[in-house]
Amino acid sequence: LLFVLGTVSCTLFLAVNGLYSASDDVIELTPTNFNKEVIQSESLWLVEFYAPWCGHCQRLTPEWKKAATALKGVVKVGAVDADKHQSLGGQYGVRGFPTIKIFGANKNKAEDYQGGRTSDAIVDAALSALRSLVKDRLSGRSGGYSSGKQSRESGGGDKKDVIELTDDSFDKNVINSDDVWMVEFYAPWCGHCKNLEPEWAAAATEVKEQTKGKVKLAAVDATVNQVLASRYGIRGFPTIKIFQKGEDPVDYDGGRTRSDIIARALDLFSDNAPPPELLEIINEDVLKSTCDAHQLCIISVLPHILDTGASGRNSYLDVMLKMAEKYKKKMWGWLWTEAGAQSDLESSLGIGGFGYPAMAAVNARKMKFALLKGSFSEQGINEFLRELSVGRGSTAPVGGGAFPKIHSVEPWDGKDGELPVEDDIDLSDVDLDDWDKDEL
Repeated sequence: LLFVLGTVSCTLFLAVNGLYSASDDVIELTPTNFNKEVIQSESLWLVEFYAPWCGHCQRLTPEWKKAATALKGVVKVGAVDADKHQSLGGQYGVRGFPTIKIFGANKNKAEDYQGGRTSDAIVDAALSALRSLVKDRLSGRSGGYSSGKQSRESGGGDKKDVIELTDDSFDKNVINSDDVWMVEFYAPWCGHCKNLEPEWAAAATEVKEQTKGKVKLAAVDATVNQVLASRYGIRGFPTIKIFQKGEDPVDYDGGRTRSDIIARALDLFSDNAPPPELLEIINEDVLKSTCDAHQLCIISVLPHILDTGASGRNSYLDVMLKMAEKYKKKMWGWLWTEAGAQSDLESSLGIGGFGYPAMAAVNARKMKFALLKGSFSEQGINEFLRELSVGRGSTAPVGGGAFPKIHSVEPWDGKDGELPVEDDIDLSDVDLDDWDKDEL
């Protein structure tokens, strides 16, 4: 059996169990048809970004279909498998599932839908957005512009989120900044720079929102700020460079559309994002919330503290933290527990009281798991996770078909363990000779 992971598995899953099909009134959207169907459309669109394995998405599906049927011919309702088409999800800053966006008159400025998940609530929001769009047209605002390129009048040329840098301000803002900077060096007379300007401005606003300001887009007039132009060897315009703390600047050589720029910025953001948290299983809620929220949760069972001491345990935790960092783009959950603390869980994962440290990768939606067969080391775990991430590796069903009872335990205090104090036994009153005779 293939372990359900990554795009390979989702393709297989959808072929058998797609959330939407051609018979629905929900329009399936992909990177191939999204621009033509949505961005260049005169219509108002509601678009759901989902993942097939996501429980909330599965529960939304019948309501989304019902809303699509009710709104047919009035408002377009679409769906994107953002697990399969990660570039499209990334372009619109999708971080969780399901995410619903409303594409109105200005298709390059989608709004987040924050309403209820029932068909009634979805239809109400769609009609409200439609009313606003029509009123704007009536008053001459927005004008239903639908070519997919914003004019300066419609806000595409608003450079409010592009940071203008100079010879004097560059170093204190960019060098040693904890944020990532994408800097455009331009010349006012350059035609390519003028073409890039609205794309750069629109991308700056989107990137600022999606990365909470952790990736910044800036511009330098290289004809005025010649110290910077000379320092970075600017020979042509526009030249875009990426600055990250502790690294030499690198040239950005990707596409010049806002979607290309946004996609690269979000990649830089995820590269610099902190790794997922490594949590001790101290109660049922920790296990459930972590495993339900992620496609995969990695559970380690570490030796008893009396067997390793604090330094030994910390060395195992360090290995896990390094692996969590290495695989952070997978957005998996990471958990650990002490041998014997959750014996029922150990048994359900086939660990069962021996061979510590141990590791299991659990798919909570399918209630299947795979066990680490190699060494509990960076190399061994990396090999195990790499195999899983490409859909290889043997799996087995979780014992009982569900997580067993999880016991509430005190979190580890970070110290070496202590043997339990035993009561002293006073043998002074016991006649051992008589005891031996009785036993015989």
